[in-house]
Amino acid sequence: MTIAVGQRIPSQTVRVLNEGGTEEVSTDSLFKGKVVMFAVPGAFTPTCTNQHLPGYVKHADDFKKKGVDSIICLAVNDDRVLNAWAKQVGVNGKVRLLADGNADLTKAMGLDIDLRAGGLGTRSKRYAMIVENGVVKALQIEEAPRNCS
Repeated sequence: MTIAVGQRIPSQTVRVLNEGGTEEVSTDSLFKGKVVMFAVPGAFTPTCTNQHLPGYVKHADDFKKKGVDSIICLAVNDDRVLNAWAKQVGVNGKVRLLADGNADLTKAMGLDIDLRAGGLGTRSKRYAMIVENGVVKALQIEEAPRNCS
């Protein structure tokens, strides 16, 4: 079942990149305040690398001016891959990267997609959500998933 507006983000421990490396945090603390979270099928895929993540980095200050406390990018990759991706894209602390390596949070929210046909395995659907104090306030899910090229 897919998470819906009005529901809480599942309570889990997740791995998030920060200035000093990777830390394990609870989703309960990660989603305090007003948070914009978006997900991509994977780091280093061309569309996600050239358009999605850079767009949020570019507009991070605009989000902050509108009262957003943090911007999170979730990808079903390990934290080392996300760290390298953040450096390549030049995230510079503007977007927090959430490494959902086993897709545990993604599956708990019902936002997983089977991309084995393309050699990618289980990944996250592309989506964007606004979360306030752990509760989903808005959610947009890509209806017709595009490939990750």
